[in-house]
Amino acid sequence: MQPVNNKKIKISIVNYTNTLPFKWALKRSDIMASIDLQEDIPSICAQKLKYKQVDLALVPVALLPELDRYFIVSDYCIGARGKVDSVKLYSEVPLNEIERVVLDYQSKSSITLTKVLKQFYWKSNFQFVDAKPGFENEIQGTQAAVVIGDRTFKLNGSFKYEYDLAEEWQKFTGLPFVFAAWVSTETLDETFVRDFNAVLKHGVEHLSEAIDDDLNPALLDKAATTVYLAKRISYPLDADKISALKLFIDYIKQLA
Repeated sequence: MQPVNNKKIKISIVNYTNTLPFKWALKRSDIMASIDLQEDIPSICAQKLKYKQVDLALVPVALLPELDRYFIVSDYCIGARGKVDSVKLYSEVPLNEIERVVLDYQSKSSITLTKVLKQFYWKSNFQFVDAKPGFENEIQGTQAAVVIGDRTFKLNGSFKYEYDLAEEWQKFTGLPFVFAAWVSTETLDETFVRDFNAVLKHGVEHLSEAIDDDLNPALLDKAATTVYLAKRISYPLDADKISALKLFIDYIKQLA
């Protein structure tokens, strides 16, 4: 499709491995001619949408209560049904012995999920500390850290305790979790939304082809990438995930 008035639709997408099928399909689709696709870390996706620097973004869902209005555009998201393997609390001591948790600066949803779990599920007393680059190297003693995204691939298995936050949420609520959704702050053209959704669907349904074409072996090999994208990430924004999203937002509003 052609952009309205020759103005491209600005889109911010997370530049992690979990969006590989989305990026693969978008970059090979006819709608590439009508969009300006920008790859960012989740917190930047959120910032760009909040300040109207883009028209559509794959944003951490914890941003939603901050928006005056929003529209969830697609039937697809970045979610998990249980263990996700790329959003974890790493520690050398069990939860009840942790004194400080350093919070990854790259995603508001993961930070907020940690706060929700602490207050309503774990009922722990540890303190939160904002992260600075390189904080992953400071996990020691009673200081733990939440790390998200592709950086977790090299950390998994390195610490005595690893708490998968999506799995912890499922234990707490019995529901899946939605980390990021496709959101706009203005109404988008219906034809574009339909075509955009169809492209995402194509990517999710052709996962093997996407991995074959766009695999980054420096992060994960083909087998591990396939397990991660096919078994850990859950893309459809179905009824259970919508319920989970609403519940998460309710908990956000109750945070002390």
